[in-house]
This record gives sequence, structure tokens and C-alpha cells, in this order.
Amino acid sequence: MAKTVKSIKKISNPTPFSDVVRLAIPNKGRIAAPIMELVEKSGLHLAEGGADRRLITRTLDPHVEILFARPVDIPEYVATGAADLGITGHDMVIERQSDMEELLDLQFGKAKLVLAVREDSPITTVKQLAGLKVATEFPVITRTYFEKHKVNVNVVIVGGACEATPHLGIADAIIDLSSSGTTLKTNRLRVIDEVLITSTHLIANHEALKTKREKIDEIHLALESVIRARGQCYLMMNVKRTSLDTVRHVLPGLSGPTIMDVASSEGLVAVHAVVNEERVYTLINQLKRAGAKDILVMAIQRMIR
Repeated sequence: MAKTVKSIKKISNPTPFSDVVRLAIPNKGRIAAPIMELVEKSGLHLAEGGADRRLITRTLDPHVEILFARPVDIPEYVATGAADLGITGHDMVIERQSDMEELLDLQFGKAKLVLAVREDSPITTVKQLAGLKVATEFPVITRTYFEKHKVNVNVVIVGGACEATPHLGIADAIIDLSSSGTTLKTNRLRVIDEVLITSTHLIANHEALKTKREKIDEIHLALESVIRARGQCYLMMNVKRTSLDTVRHVLPGLSGPTIMDVASSEGLVAVHAVVNEERVYTLINQLKRAGAKDILVMAIQRMIR
């Protein structure tokens, strides 16, 4: 069920009956920059060019505008209808318990919410934390986690620098986000359990999905096509027909390579394929040996299936 959060001042929509879709994205934080890059690549360019951002900024699409907000507030903005769509971490969605729909895992900003203690702590299990203090920026997730394990703890809510609390005597353990584990190691902390795996998600207001479905589907497809294109590249080459079977074996592509006739007296065909960019380095030599020539490697901006 949705919960009303008093700390959030509801942003009124000046055009509630319009077909404008408002997309809320983070104004700061670890996922803000990659989200802005994703939005730009999807074609939703800011009308102001990204400079001197205002709370609500128009895009070059007259039917889409951007709301810049704190990542933690975005789920509630979407749930209350202040925004039709939002992009934020799955951890924020779970923490706010807001009533909205998660449409798409954008597959970046991946991290783990972990339970950690000092390296020299004798604590090795969740049960040993009974009656002790746990610091976190995620009180809802933390309480739910310990209720699941039937362990009573004292939750200490902090606004940042959570990893320092065990060393300051504020808490015996923490529940905090970890992307690579480097920060935990730097602060001499040891993980004893994984609480939640998170990534960046596109979320939607239930009512907006009914009244603005066509535009929301358009934005959904645009974002998804950028995600699909990541890590892929487009190969184009000319191949003699006599070498085609060998090249086809080397280069399967997503659904097999595309073969087209070439107006040439050399008996050539054009071969096009989408491949993982990690394979390109070794594929080039393999294709040359197989008989391919005039090989072009191109970046893919968007890919729609």
C-alpha cells in the first residue's frame, strides 16, 4: 500500500488533463549521470541543452518534460501523480513502499544492499545482532529484513557516511549499498549477509498508464532500445560467395548474418551482423582469414526487436 510521506511536498501538475508525460529523474547521486546519458541517447534531449536546469525542464518533444528530484523522492512523486514516470533505484522503490508499477530494469547502477560489521567484530551471523544497533539509510528495508529473520534490533537512521558508524560506536552493524566492495574494505568492514540486489528501474503511475499509455509506451521503447544496444556493434563486410559458408560459421550474429548481393564482377556479397563488441577484437582476424574484406565496425545507438 502507498504511504504518504510528510517530508515530500506534492508538486502540482499545472496541466492535469494534458497529454504531457512528466518523467522524474535524479538530480544527484551515483546514478544521476548515467540516467541523464540514457535519456539523451533515447532522443529526449533537454530543450535548454542541459544547462541551468530547473525543477521541471522541457524536452524537444513537446509532450515530454523532465522533473529533477532526489532519487529517494521519485517513487512517491510517481505514486501521487506528480510525475507519470520515474527512473530510480529498485532499492528506493522498496524503501518508500509507494504504489506504482515497475516497467523496466534498465540494467545499470547495479549494487547490493549488504549487512556488514567491523572486520574485528566477533559477529558472524544475523542472530548475533539481537538487541544491538544497526545503522542504515534504509530503515524500512532493514526492519523488514530483521523481522524476516525474527531478530529484534535497534535501527539507527543516518543520512550518510553509514560505513563510519561502527567505528564511532554509533552502531554495531550497518545495512548499506555496496557496488564493488571497495568502500567497505577501505572502512575495514566485513559483509555477513546480502539483503537486496538492486539496479535502476523505470517506474510508472497506475493512472498514467491508462490515460497516457501511447506516449508512455513510446518512452519505454526508446529507453529499452538504448539498453539493448549497449555492448553491441554493427559489422559490415564484403565476402566472396565461395567463402560465404566459412564467414557465416565465424559470424552467427543475433539471428544469423544478413546477406545481400553486391553489384560486382568479383562475385561478392555484403554481409551485415550485430555482434557483442567484446568479440570484435578477435573476430576481425578470423573474418579476414575466412575471406572477408572491406570490414566496417559501427557503433549502435539504439536497437529495437
